[in-house]
Amino acid sequence: MGGSDAAPAIVWFRRDLRLADNPALAAAQASGAPVLPLYVHDEALEGRPIGGAARWWLDRSLRALDADLGAKGARLVVRRGEARTELIRLVEETGAQAVFWNRLPEPAPAARDTVLRDELDRRGLHGAEFDAALLAAPGSILTGAGGPYRVFTPFSRALRSSLPAFRPIPAPKRLASPPAWPDGLKAGDLALYPGRPDWASGFDWTPGEAGAHARLDDFLDRGLAGYVRGRDTPGVDGTSRLSPHLHWGEISPARVYAAAGGAAAADGAETAADKLQGELAWREFCAQLLHHFPTLPTKSFRPEFDGFPWREDADGLAAWSEGRTGYPIVDAGMRQLWATGWMHNRVRMIVASFLVKDLRIDWRRGEAWFWDTLVDADQANNAANWQWVAGSGADAAPYFRVFNPVLQGRKFDADGAYVRRWVPELADLPDRWLHAPWEAPPEVREQAGVTLGEAYPRPMVDHGAARRAALDALKTLRLEPDPAT
Repeated sequence: MGGSDAAPAIVWFRRDLRLADNPALAAAQASGAPVLPLYVHDEALEGRPIGGAARWWLDRSLRALDADLGAKGARLVVRRGEARTELIRLVEETGAQAVFWNRLPEPAPAARDTVLRDELDRRGLHGAEFDAALLAAPGSILTGAGGPYRVFTPFSRALRSSLPAFRPIPAPKRLASPPAWPDGLKAGDLALYPGRPDWASGFDWTPGEAGAHARLDDFLDRGLAGYVRGRDTPGVDGTSRLSPHLHWGEISPARVYAAAGGAAAADGAETAADKLQGELAWREFCAQLLHHFPTLPTKSFRPEFDGFPWREDADGLAAWSEGRTGYPIVDAGMRQLWATGWMHNRVRMIVASFLVKDLRIDWRRGEAWFWDTLVDADQANNAANWQWVAGSGADAAPYFRVFNPVLQGRKFDADGAYVRRWVPELADLPDRWLHAPWEAPPEVREQAGVTLGEAYPRPMVDHGAARRAALDALKTLRLEPDPAT
């Protein structure tokens, strides 16, 4: 392995686990110094320990990144501890004179980065940071009055009109290595992978940069044309499934945005591409909300909702979490989440509505469960989307919009493919009864082998009564019109 006696430049990887389109890595290589890639596992970095499913993904992604670096003549130095402390320790060990990193959009790491920059300045070291997690830097898209957008559509227009042409940054062909590699851990030493039982044994993902690019290519080749309908049909593989790759920075959102536009121009799929680009814009909207309103994951965006009379219901929360509510589309979604670490976006809205409106359990309970079980768990997206469903968020669905889980199932899973996959005990019911098995005649249930209360639970609530109770609870609040609408 080639080396150099020059002081190395540290590239601090966080959620930018890729070599291409990585401005921090490109700047370090352009400096001419040997490149020293570093990852510090700091549970407090984002102000909140990552969940179990995300830890699984991170384990696999770090291994992939180390292998990719190895192919370029480098390796990933892995440390565990407080990130700033470990980074400064590595500077002292190696005599590094520069540190390069890409910003994280959340408020907690941004504040800690400020402290790090000050310390590097005091030591006379060069520290350079870049924006690579989003299409637009946090706080850069503002209204004409200079404030944050609270409504998505005008934000999306402003974002799209401001985007520069995508200029890809190729992965380095070779990285100059330092004369000696400092001590460090292997990714596997972080013990991120679940032990016994291995609850992630059914996860079918390929974390890492190569997996991200393969997923994008496959979607553009196979799925983009049917995306407009497929994104709302959970029984088919109709979504991009890029969300975990984007969260961990294995592929840049700018590349995905540009690739969608290019594919549409080539194949005439402009509407589908616009929908996908719209999903990326929503991701940006959520990130910008968290930037301007750091309490988004813990407090209602509309403060009057903090007085909502939520119910404490441990048994109900457990039934929802485990997919045994008695409503097939809800149970299918919760079981898919546990088995795969992911849930179809349409179903995420259905199960969230059921928790906060049918059961009237605080949206923060659901947000916490998703945080632990989603491989794509993201502070901004998770909190903003839960608040959207609860009616307490920015540009949110009104609280009185209560999804009927039976009608939602019949509309979006008309042939029952989704429910039959994840709730196989109902597989032999005819389509007519599949989403409301309690309505099926006894002889139909008997023929299908469905005994309510045994093979499959009875509905834990009556949706009509639950909806009325939710709307009555809403009346206890003194709701002011959303100033953004």
